[in-house]
Amino acid sequence: MAVRRRRQGGGCWGRRPERPRCGTGAPRSIRAVFPSQGSPEAAEQSQERRGKRAAPAEAPPPAKLSRAELYKPPTNEELNRLKETEDLFHSSLLRLQIEELLKEVTLKDTKKKKIDAFLHEINSLLSAIPETPETELTDQAWLPKDVKVPFLQVPFSVKGRFHFMPPAELKVVGSYLLGTCIRPEINVDMAVTMPREIFQDKDNLNQRYHRKRALYLAHIAQHLSKQQLFGSVKFAYMNSNHLKPILLLRPQGKDEKMVTVRLHACPAPGLFKPSRFYPSKNNIRTAWFVEQSTPKEGALEPPTPHYNNSILCDTMLLSHLQFLSNAATDFPGMKDGVALLKVWLNQRQLSKGLGCFSGFLVSMLVAYLLMKRKIVKMMSGYQVLRSTLQFLATTDLSVTGISLVKDVDPSLPVLDDFQQAFEVVFVDPSGLVNLCADMTASKYHQVQFEARYSMEILDDRMVDGFQALLMTAKPMLRAFDHVFHLKHVSKLQGTCKKMQLLNELMDRGGNYVAAALPFIVSLLVRGLSGRALLVVHSLPQTPEWPIDAEPPKHKDVGPLTFGLLFYPDFAASVLEKGPQADHPEALDFRTFWGEKSELRRFQDGSICEAVVWEANTAYQKRLIPEQIVRHLLKLHADIPESSICYMGALLESVIRTGKEASGTGEEAMVSVVRAYDDLSRKLWHLKELPLMVTSVQGVHPALRYTDVFPPIPMKPIYSFHARIKTKQMLLPSEEKPCPAYIAPLKMICHMEGSGQWPQGKDAIKRIKAAFHLQLAELLQQQHQLVCRPAVTHTDVCKDGYVFRLQVAYHREPLILKEVVTPEGMLKYQDTEESRQLEVEIQHKPYITSSLHGLQQQHPVFGSACRLAKRWVSAHLLSDNISEECVDLLVAFLFLHPAPFTPPSSPQVGFLRFLDLLATFDWKNSPLIVNLNAGLTDADCTEIKSKFAAARSRLPVMFIATPKDQWSSMWTQERPSAQILQRLTVLASESLRALEEQLMDPLKTQDVKMVFRPPLDFYDVLIHLNPKQIPRHLESVDQPVKSFSRGVVKNSSAEKILFPVVDYDPVQCYLQELRDAFSDLALFFYDKHGGEVIAVLWKPLSFQPQPFKASNVKGRMVTTLNDKLVCVPNVEAILEDFEVLGEGLVKRVEARTEKWTI
Repeated sequence: MAVRRRRQGGGCWGRRPERPRCGTGAPRSIRAVFPSQGSPEAAEQSQERRGKRAAPAEAPPPAKLSRAELYKPPTNEELNRLKETEDLFHSSLLRLQIEELLKEVTLKDTKKKKIDAFLHEINSLLSAIPETPETELTDQAWLPKDVKVPFLQVPFSVKGRFHFMPPAELKVVGSYLLGTCIRPEINVDMAVTMPREIFQDKDNLNQRYHRKRALYLAHIAQHLSKQQLFGSVKFAYMNSNHLKPILLLRPQGKDEKMVTVRLHACPAPGLFKPSRFYPSKNNIRTAWFVEQSTPKEGALEPPTPHYNNSILCDTMLLSHLQFLSNAATDFPGMKDGVALLKVWLNQRQLSKGLGCFSGFLVSMLVAYLLMKRKIVKMMSGYQVLRSTLQFLATTDLSVTGISLVKDVDPSLPVLDDFQQAFEVVFVDPSGLVNLCADMTASKYHQVQFEARYSMEILDDRMVDGFQALLMTAKPMLRAFDHVFHLKHVSKLQGTCKKMQLLNELMDRGGNYVAAALPFIVSLLVRGLSGRALLVVHSLPQTPEWPIDAEPPKHKDVGPLTFGLLFYPDFAASVLEKGPQADHPEALDFRTFWGEKSELRRFQDGSICEAVVWEANTAYQKRLIPEQIVRHLLKLHADIPESSICYMGALLESVIRTGKEASGTGEEAMVSVVRAYDDLSRKLWHLKELPLMVTSVQGVHPALRYTDVFPPIPMKPIYSFHARIKTKQMLLPSEEKPCPAYIAPLKMICHMEGSGQWPQGKDAIKRIKAAFHLQLAELLQQQHQLVCRPAVTHTDVCKDGYVFRLQVAYHREPLILKEVVTPEGMLKYQDTEESRQLEVEIQHKPYITSSLHGLQQQHPVFGSACRLAKRWVSAHLLSDNISEECVDLLVAFLFLHPAPFTPPSSPQVGFLRFLDLLATFDWKNSPLIVNLNAGLTDADCTEIKSKFAAARSRLPVMFIATPKDQWSSMWTQERPSAQILQRLTVLASESLRALEEQLMDPLKTQDVKMVFRPPLDFYDVLIHLNPKQIPRHLESVDQPVKSFSRGVVKNSSAEKILFPVVDYDPVQCYLQELRDAFSDLALFFYDKHGGEVIAVLWKPLSFQPQPFKASNVKGRMVTTLNDKLVCVPNVEAILEDFEVLGEGLVKRVEARTEKWTI
């Protein structure tokens, strides 16, 4: 029977899991088609069968099953699989995604065959390399000029002799044989065993072994470079470690990118006594290293653990392979698990460079967990991934190391010896090698943090764990709140001198970057201890180089990058409180902070050491970490400020107005909210109103902290304006520049319900108008506020701001929905008017209060929104996407940040906003913004399924919130598909350009570049007169010439004439253009001080129309194929643009080369 045969194929744990079926009720005939799937023979049979199925003529007849077989209960294997899917994966989708990913990254068999053939050819070539005569190590004349020794020979003089002999043994080691290497970069490691004869006694000392190893590889490189087999022969440093050069071989022609074979030279087994390389032993003599002729008497030689470890690693290459292959035997889950872990590390930029968490290290860690029975051989790849992440999250190897040694040998060094010598400890099975020797504690803490956060993501059913963990890259700029670069790493030589790190330099072969880095990071960790959750550094990476070039120097690793992840509540604290003045720790505190430390008396009477940082505005407080970093590195590491390029807040200049502004408007926003709260209280307590005000809700973006340029309190200069004496109001003057733009801050006043409210819509409007009049009168009488009532609202001047009050009655939207059918029946249906009113009095206030709450949780939310909106507006698209829509997109980044943490700096929020716009799959996915945690897991699932079912009828950009799950009201009408496409392209390009600039400290940073729109895309440009642009000062590049706008900054004036409110001539002009020419063209403008209106002709409008009276508007009559047709009269239209904008339009630039009629 088919089922029984399958069970013999190794059971459910003995092989790689098969794909999940769609539920348990699948017909049993499916099972009979693939008998015995467990064995390789079966795989071949099924492959043959698949080949047959492709040709219909040869397809086998369907198997006929009896009723008993058809309804057979599921096997143990199937039950286990279903149980595992339910318990572990949250859904069968995650299981399928992981299986697809593994298929994608694993090496195909056809490629393996090609690689094997390439390896065989290398093998035969290596065996045929001729010997060389013996010479002194320093006599390298026998090497041809076109090959340079891949080693920094400093100091050059060293004892010892060298001659080349063909390799004693060649073996493939590493991930290729284990089956754990993953695409796209396939590296095959080959161990080339150097014969015992080329070594002498004491080759363990003073880099003699390393130099022989480098000469050995140089001679091999010289011979292989002449062969036609190779597309390239280059040198590189293994994991960027200067002591370990390797040779990279790539095949010729189109297969060059298929594989890189890495040749590692290693010593013959048993060449060195292991006891010489214990972590406490010295193998580099100080006198040799500092080039003194005689050593100092009685001076103790310091231990050289990193140097010793680098030699030991070479001696263990083959035994490590043996150990890992034993672990991987009968354990298919290990192969998949290691592949997933490698993808996870790659996405977090942790797997390359000096001190990285390499694929080899992760394989050893899985083997350790297997040895400790934290993993069993029955586990699937996903279980291995989870178990490893769980172990990393809960174990700090920088505090307590781990060891793979099975039997305790008293002669071997103990874990404490390793702990004293290295920051992170993971000892290999021999008990001699620390696999994490080059890793800094900071890098391990980053891995630990990522593992802990990844486990939280995997356990959260609301997050797509697969996408967040394995498919989303986490570059430093987007993962950390502040990033800064050490531009010139050569300055670290001064650091080594200042910190007296000679012993570390000897140990690291003179690599001052590797020697100083751990000390610099621990300095920063201490200085930022209360503010930063994580201080990390980039991994120094040395590029590969051609064999005829000199090896890269230590400074060639390029700038070092540091990332800071903050505690949002404490990052901006201005005070660093130290111990009490009479405590012994006070001296240490003073030494650490230098002259910045001073004695201060606190409110509780204590006198303590303290450091107070100068910062007045929220913007300056966010940059206190920069002050700390610059101060500490100058004081303790001798790194000048000019070498530090701090990228924490470069973008925020675009939301500052005026050259003297020290802040970015957060304080102005707080002052607006304070005035609004005060006015709300006054409205609640108004006397003599027929009905009480039950609630006051703000709808203006400034009241949720997301207004790009918050209003500033203003008092008009009367002489600058014309005046209406009877109404105590001011008007713009024709002779003067346009007055400053004063935005009305809209508020909704809900009146209490009462039986007195009328039921007709017109009557309600009249009652509301009466309320507007009464509110103005009472506010003037009771609170002396200057008011200006109108039918639809009342404007109130308070504290230099203008608030626009709009009365609302909660049943009005319902009354507007009433429709009487021809039969006289009353029914309710949405109308345009009712929808607009609902948005105004229900949805906008809800979104404003929700986002106001989000700002209280995440202080940088508002500034991130403002940067995003400034960018949208700068690209002339603010009229094509609503402010609420952009606010919700940014809110999504704070509420659903996985795989990142919520942003703690506006710049990071903005970079992630660009990434979201550029990469989100708008076509197939709804964006669910779970405001106030109002949606459950079930709600989200329902939204997704309904979205998929009704996709064609929904807006191109679909945003769901708890109060708006099905209609996506903020994107209902805009953006259109074309505008969304444009936004996506602009976001992608802006992100690329910005990240390039922010990661390259050696170039000049002009981040405003991404806020300057490309205008060559448009057909006509209407240039405006800056004198009539009221918000001219808000433009991205500060205008050279500015105009007086007839206002002074003042919030205390009480009795004033009412200023000109909401007057922007450019917006009025734009409205006229759209009303007149919307069928012919689209108009784009940057409302924040743009000097150009860009026009794009609609392609369809340029097609000839039949001559009719209705088609004549904006067109002229001409003949085409003897018929009268109408085509756009472009000259007249361009003239109309100028006529309509007389006084405002400077000139109209027609780019006729871009279009024809």
